[in-house]
Amino acid sequence: MTDETTTGANSAPPAASAHAIKGLSDRAVGWIFIAPTIFLLLAINIFPLIWTIWLSLTNYRVNRASAEVKWVGLRNYERILTDSDIWNAMQATAHFLIWTLVLQVLIGFALAYLINKKFKGNDLWTTIIVFPMMLSPAVVGNFWTFLYQPQIGLFNYFVGFLTGADPSSFSMIGDVALAPWAIVIVDTWMWTPFVMLICLAGLRSIPDSIYEAAECDRASKWRQFWTITIPMALPFLMLAVLFRGIENFKMFDLVVQLTGGGPGSITELTSINLKREAFEKWRTGYASAYAVILFVTVFGLASIYVKALNKVKER
Repeated sequence: MTDETTTGANSAPPAASAHAIKGLSDRAVGWIFIAPTIFLLLAINIFPLIWTIWLSLTNYRVNRASAEVKWVGLRNYERILTDSDIWNAMQATAHFLIWTLVLQVLIGFALAYLINKKFKGNDLWTTIIVFPMMLSPAVVGNFWTFLYQPQIGLFNYFVGFLTGADPSSFSMIGDVALAPWAIVIVDTWMWTPFVMLICLAGLRSIPDSIYEAAECDRASKWRQFWTITIPMALPFLMLAVLFRGIENFKMFDLVVQLTGGGPGSITELTSINLKREAFEKWRTGYASAYAVILFVTVFGLASIYVKALNKVKER
């Protein structure tokens, strides 16, 4: 009798639970599964964004938490848009962004085109080329800082060997004219393999039958390249530009390791400038407005670019 009662007691909850789950609609079950994700999204992304927007409308300073917080409206935004230092940071970011994208796309696509030919040792060279993007930006920054040393750096000796210049006569990270190019070179070296992999996926997605049909029509290799390869790989190229553009717009760690924003402020990108406003000058409200402007800029440009990308894919 006791065993039967115990068995009945143990079997009742699962039956009740099963009945309860069966009573839920598919929509309700779906909400149960996605609710934790939505909660995390709200807690990690949406709430901080709303809080940042509110702070951008005040004079709040995090190092003076007990001070009275005053509502300043759009005054922070006005000050940012008329601040010459911030426009200089924007200019430095634009220089870095444009040149890294141009070099990475050109070199990355060229490497992908060569790797796609499947020559002997193809896999080995692919592994060697991809190796830089596997490293930490901190490691890469320290590594290239050593290479850029005027007295002992191999980079200066290599340039001296090619040009005949004295290796100790210039400093890549200490010269105002050369420092911006120093970080462009390092970022290109590190992230060109990423662009290459995306382009390689695009090239290998092109059916061989299209090239065979073009050869039957006696189309030259050059014509095949411009009428088949480039148009069909273009969405992948644009996707690579989108990924690298967003990442390079917020580049921080690599530049800090290489130049720290110097010499002077010639390599002070917007991310470094924002960090100094927020955590060195402690102008939290001002920095929040700065962050909102950067977010709107990236989001707006990315939205326009994605629309263009979708149009290219629909062709």
